[in-house]
Amino acid sequence: MNKYHALIGAEAAAHAMRQIDPCVVAVYPITPQTPIIETFSKFAADGKVNGQIIHVESEHSALSAAVGAQAAGVRSMTASASAGLALMYEILGVASGLRLPIVANIANRALSAPINIHCDHSDSMGVRDSGWIQIYSETAQEAYDHNFLALKLAEKVMLPGMVMQDGFITSHCMENVELLADESAREFIGDYSPAHSLLDVQNPITVGALQLTDYYFETKRQQVKAMEKVDEIYDDVEKMLRAYTKRSYPKLETYFMEDAQTAIIVLNSTAGTAKAVCQKLRKKNFKVGVIKPRLFLPFPQKELVKIVKNLKSIAVLDRALSFGSDAPLVKEVKNALFGMKKRPKIQSCVFGLGGRDIFEKEIEALYNDLIDDNIKENKVNYIGLRQ
Repeated sequence: MNKYHALIGAEAAAHAMRQIDPCVVAVYPITPQTPIIETFSKFAADGKVNGQIIHVESEHSALSAAVGAQAAGVRSMTASASAGLALMYEILGVASGLRLPIVANIANRALSAPINIHCDHSDSMGVRDSGWIQIYSETAQEAYDHNFLALKLAEKVMLPGMVMQDGFITSHCMENVELLADESAREFIGDYSPAHSLLDVQNPITVGALQLTDYYFETKRQQVKAMEKVDEIYDDVEKMLRAYTKRSYPKLETYFMEDAQTAIIVLNSTAGTAKAVCQKLRKKNFKVGVIKPRLFLPFPQKELVKIVKNLKSIAVLDRALSFGSDAPLVKEVKNALFGMKKRPKIQSCVFGLGGRDIFEKEIEALYNDLIDDNIKENKVNYIGLRQ
């Protein structure tokens, strides 16, 4: 029987980890991720999980331990944020290059300097080319559900996956979360039986071999094919999970998009604010909508083209910068729409760096610009920036 619980996003992610019950969870604390591993540690202390927690001296070591465990043939997980995720960077490529389906929960937080402990997406966007599946969560419920989604996808294609939630905004705010019954969660997850493992002495393998000019290129191409496979199987995995939760998880979630003329595209918790403004404007008969990417990597290009083909304009809201280039999300959007014969106008927007709030009035003003065709395609709109 499914049950509702009042949980912060960090606790919701920890409950998913408890039900997944990986054999190894390697941990190191960092704000605002720490409540994830604190909650999971309590589960372990209370005997509610069978796996082993490994306390290490850094995030680099945490992911290294997870890599070792997964290579040995068992499930492993970890969690991090901000500078912690940056410290993992070297090992992120090891995990994906060795095709190890580790799942990491990330509580998005700004990168230094200056020192900042609040939310933006510079941490996960900074590692987007490391070969990991990336899934973004608007709510605590999604942070919970997406762990199962990420794990199933990861193990089917043998690539690691990250599940993002906004630091403090989601990770520390309480919501009503519906948990699966433990037996249902275990049934969906199933057993992990890798075809090859380091400790299978009857079938010895080499892990992390040296590849120079002979085979390195081919190995990277195989990772590309694995990412393409994620795109191919996503809908089937989503359908499987939906059968258990009765909730849907499309690659791109749409809100009032059936007859929309303009729309906002935004990740994570800000999508909820955009939906509230959208609903308000709909009552005034403005044909506006919201598009929320759930699956960011691999980016759902075909689905986005289909959704926006009749729009006049879109605003893409990034909570990160790419210095010297377009911001990460708008870059993916522009790339996806490049081949369209008639594409909507695209307004690039950057907001919320270092945790700065974005308010409904600012989103409403942005919608009004879209409605009035006040679009500056070659200029970034910095929302909420002090002049």
